[in-house]
Amino acid sequence: MRKHSVGLVIGLACLAGIAGSALAQEQPAVPEQMPFDIPYGMPITLAHAKQLVAAAEAEAKKHNWKMNIAVVGPAGELIYFEKMDGAQNASIAIAQHKARAAATFRRETKLFEKGVDGGHPYLMTLDGVVASEGGFPLVQGGKLIGAIGCSGGLGTQDGATCKAGAELVK
Repeated sequence: MRKHSVGLVIGLACLAGIAGSALAQEQPAVPEQMPFDIPYGMPITLAHAKQLVAAAEAEAKKHNWKMNIAVVGPAGELIYFEKMDGAQNASIAIAQHKARAAATFRRETKLFEKGVDGGHPYLMTLDGVVASEGGFPLVQGGKLIGAIGCSGGLGTQDGATCKAGAELVK
C-alpha cells in the first residue's frame, strides 16, 4: 500500500511539473516598449475637423451611405459632428463613441474588433472600448490631435468613410 502511495505522489508531481512547464511556455514575453505610445498634441481645430468631415461625407455620398461622423480631440472631447440626412439615429452615439475610443486608446477601433473576434473578449471589459470598425486616431507630426468616428452602415462601410477623412491628416 505504501509503495502505491509513493508512486502516486511521484506521478502527480511529474504531471504537475509537466503542466507547469507547459503553462510557462504559453506565457507571452513582456514587451519592452509600450504599444500605441503616441504623444498627445494640441487638439484638432474646428476648421480642420470640418474638412475631415467633408471628405468623409463625400466618400459616403459616392456610395449612397447615410453616415453620422464625429471628430474629437485627443482626450475624446467632441469637436465637430455631422448627421447626414437619413442616417440612423442609433449611430449618432456610436459614431461619437468610436471617435472617443480611437482617441483615448490611441488606436483604430478595428483592432478591438479583431481582438474580440480572435478570442479576447476581456477587451470589452475596458471602459470605453468600441469593438467595431470605424474609429481612426488622427496623428499629425507624430502627435495625436484627435480621432474621427463614423457609423451608419456596416463596419467596413463605416471604416471606408472614416478613412477618407483620416487620410487628410499627415
